[in-house]
Amino acid sequence: MLDVGRRGPGPVLPEEDFPSLKAALDDPAAYLLGRDYEALILPDFEREYYGFPPSKSHVFAPNPEWRMHATGMSPLVTFAAGGLAEAWTGGSYPFNDDDLERFPFGYDHLAPHYETVARRIGITGVSDDLSRFMPLHGGLTGPLELDDHPARLLHSYQRKRQSLNSRYGLFMGRARSAVLSGNLGARKPCSKLGRCLWGCPTQSLYTPSVTLGDCMMKPNFRYTPGHYITHFRFDSGNRVTGVVSRSAADASEHEFPVGRLVLGGGTLSSSAIFMNSIHRDSGRTITLHGLMDNRQVLMPFVNLGMLGRRFEPRGYQYHQLAMGLVGASPRDYVHALITTLTTALIHPLIQQLPFHLRGSAAAFRDLHAALGLINVNFADSRREENQLTLDTSTPGAPRLLIRYAPRTDEPGRIAAATRALRSALLRMGCIAPSRMTRLRPMGASVHYAGTIPMRSKPEPLTCSPRCRSHDFENLYFIDGTSLPDLPAKNLTLTLMANAVRVAELEF
Repeated sequence: MLDVGRRGPGPVLPEEDFPSLKAALDDPAAYLLGRDYEALILPDFEREYYGFPPSKSHVFAPNPEWRMHATGMSPLVTFAAGGLAEAWTGGSYPFNDDDLERFPFGYDHLAPHYETVARRIGITGVSDDLSRFMPLHGGLTGPLELDDHPARLLHSYQRKRQSLNSRYGLFMGRARSAVLSGNLGARKPCSKLGRCLWGCPTQSLYTPSVTLGDCMMKPNFRYTPGHYITHFRFDSGNRVTGVVSRSAADASEHEFPVGRLVLGGGTLSSSAIFMNSIHRDSGRTITLHGLMDNRQVLMPFVNLGMLGRRFEPRGYQYHQLAMGLVGASPRDYVHALITTLTTALIHPLIQQLPFHLRGSAAAFRDLHAALGLINVNFADSRREENQLTLDTSTPGAPRLLIRYAPRTDEPGRIAAATRALRSALLRMGCIAPSRMTRLRPMGASVHYAGTIPMRSKPEPLTCSPRCRSHDFENLYFIDGTSLPDLPAKNLTLTLMANAVRVAELEF
């Protein structure tokens, strides 16, 4: 495995919960917000609520070799060991047959591989009102005990279930999360330290670096970090013969012979390697169509039943509940994750309150336990106008050019969904102020997909249902590059399951 492989700092005082950590650190502000306060989100009504903590800075640190220009979106790439999912929040939602309608296979083909992944990494899940959207595959474990706020919210939903289902098309249940509720090998169950945002110090919350560590213990696995892949070489029969990298240490070039090459660098990086390889061989500049990404909307809310209650800093920080919102057709399904705020960075919300600083801080003490945030995800589909290509007109390495235009019906979809969610929340005793709803920049979800899609019949710039390139017989894609459609759900679990499927079928 060749990789740039940047790593972040190790866990700091891994047994301490959030309040104890703040008390024990010599400079807690540096750890929580950064030495230059780079994780601070300054007052700006156009900005979003999410920021990356200093401990995750390596995930999105730039690489001097990578050149990119984007129109219509603000994409993120990573050169971290473990990839983009080193910064995920653990959402593990399987695609059902409706989601897979445009795939060359259905849920039955993926179900055993969802189970394999669940048993390997630890995923929670139960049968509830969301099971109609998220099949209950094997390997799931019991969920974490709900904190007070999500427990009250779920109870409120259950009391109003019938009207919420029929009037708003809204269904609520437990989140599917890659977090341990029991022992798994050497990993221990979540002890609710309240530190998830800064990286789980006990590996209870799964990240791919856990699997990378497991692989490195295998005698037939070799991990070679410090290499930025530029392109692959191929012969006259379009068979890949070697992969070329540039050393991150001294910029020297290296070539590694291959029998089969599997690209899993993320949709943008894998697509760039593919296009650059063709350009270097023939001088031909190609364009890949169909780039997709999930649009996301953030909706802060206040649960009136929690006002004035005691805030408990110990807890699992990420979403404990999820919602599904049905539309006119299965393809209009909207997926939403509910996070009740514990020890997350709360200054972006304090600064939105209509008081001076001291008044806002005082008001926030009574509001803290009642606050929540809904991350609303919308489906996307392949469209010809969304493109990747290379700019080879300037000196140095080619620059990746990205062009993205949202669906023409996007404003209407967003307005209808947020209106229904706001009304449904009100029925459950919650207020979601419309002025605080944020449309996240396109690209912020990091759910990129679709540039070399799976096709049953061979076509140029596509791959087979087993993710083998139709252009190069020994080249495979195991990231979002190969997805022919993008449902509203988080795609990470499906990428993992599909990679297992390809490995079992082809290797």
